[in-house]
Amino acid sequence: MVPDPENPHLIRPSSVARGASLLFLCLSLSFPAVIAQTVAPASELRATHAFDEARREGPAALRAFLYRMPKGADLHSHLSGAVYAETFLREAGEDHDCVNAAQLSIDDKHHEPDCPAGESPATAIPSDQHLDDELIDALSMRTFVPTTGESGHDHFFDTFARFGDDNRFAGEWIDEVATRAAAQNEQYLELMQTGNYAAVRSVADKLGWDPDLTAFRTRLLADPAFHQNVVSLQSEFAAALERRNRLEHCDQPSAAPACSVTVRFLYQVKREEPPQEVFAQSLLGFELAASDPDVVGINLVQPEDSYIAMRDYRRQMRMFGFLHSLYPRVHISLHAGELAEGLVPPEGLTFHIRSAVEQGHADRIGHGVDIMFEDHPWQLMQEMADRHIMVEINLTSNDVILNVQGNNHPFMLYRKAGVPVALSTDDEGVSRIDLTHEFVRAAETYPLTYHDLKLLARTSLEHAFLPGDSLWVRTTPENLDTPVAACRGQLGDAEPRGACAGLIHSSLKARQEWELERRFRVFESSF
Repeated sequence: MVPDPENPHLIRPSSVARGASLLFLCLSLSFPAVIAQTVAPASELRATHAFDEARREGPAALRAFLYRMPKGADLHSHLSGAVYAETFLREAGEDHDCVNAAQLSIDDKHHEPDCPAGESPATAIPSDQHLDDELIDALSMRTFVPTTGESGHDHFFDTFARFGDDNRFAGEWIDEVATRAAAQNEQYLELMQTGNYAAVRSVADKLGWDPDLTAFRTRLLADPAFHQNVVSLQSEFAAALERRNRLEHCDQPSAAPACSVTVRFLYQVKREEPPQEVFAQSLLGFELAASDPDVVGINLVQPEDSYIAMRDYRRQMRMFGFLHSLYPRVHISLHAGELAEGLVPPEGLTFHIRSAVEQGHADRIGHGVDIMFEDHPWQLMQEMADRHIMVEINLTSNDVILNVQGNNHPFMLYRKAGVPVALSTDDEGVSRIDLTHEFVRAAETYPLTYHDLKLLARTSLEHAFLPGDSLWVRTTPENLDTPVAACRGQLGDAEPRGACAGLIHSSLKARQEWELERRFRVFESSF
């Protein structure tokens, strides 16, 4: 182990092979100096003891403990990727879609009895167990084993083309994801969704690419079809939420537990398209997020290592930087650093996260796996810590797509550097997991205490794109253990009092954070 020249207080391995175990030891020993903790109340100490006992008993007992533990928010979740394959197949049958058995995909453009040659009605799937198994495996990572010519990366991303793109079921999808979240004691979701942007794509292609972003934006906004697409997306997202509320009987005596989960959207832009379409989609997303309170931010999606994504990365970051200057209140979370050594040429690993932070003005980074391959990584992490730029950590996704796991994952390095981090699922339906699985994985892999996991849950809500002041005193490095003065001595209470009540009732963010502390008190009191 040798000092890092950029930060003498941090260490880095002189070689991956020799340094892995020492790195783990040094990281675990250094945390008390980095994350100051207050004296835990007796109820938290009892929960800590129960957590330690569950960890000793093994993964099954650990899951039972963490399934009940309040987990705050899942901030990195693609709506279609969060849906389990069984749901897509059931809906295909209900919609009388066709299924291509050779390609193992749903064809929602054709319907029985007019299925093309080589396709069969989806209604026949329940009577063909072999086809049902093959489709589930093709639409997810279930039973997947890497082979020559098909990596986990390729199989994972190929699933999305097999789903079909019928967003008419988005309300059902939200209900499924929210129901699963409520069962695990989650309370807030930011779901990435694109919606129908065909009109804007048509306008962009008609105009053609213009590197003068000011002029290009003016021309896009001047086309009536652009504004019509903004309105149609508002209606599409509102209809999905309304359908979800009807399914769950929200605001009725028979309301389902899923109604307690607050859902917001991140508008996702597809980065693998020509520059005029990427810019037009981005402008559409910024306009939508600036006008619709249910759309709280914007993101870029699709594989970061694809040809267009790599070629246009800096140009796309300039687009986001330009739009941020015009829509400064729109929050930005960017997939950046979802790369690993060997996936792209070495120079491709050196700048994506920094560019997302400094050019793209990201409030949060999705994945951030290749941080240690960035130029001056310790300096970049210091900048992220100082600016409170959170990293959305997706442990299972990073394993199955990038084969990055354990000591090779920068999760603990981010924590050591004081960069805020929170666990998320990415695509829980494709990965066949849930958020509890990610907490179990983190607890089994890294030297985390119960209080560490509690802080991860708090961090998820602290960095949710909800309006209003925070319940916590903002420190650098970030340490969410000290509530604002008005609320001290009240955390965990059912209702806030005095000045604290004013904060909670005026701030959606503080309201969610208050609810998380109430849930922690209930949970910890059970031990």
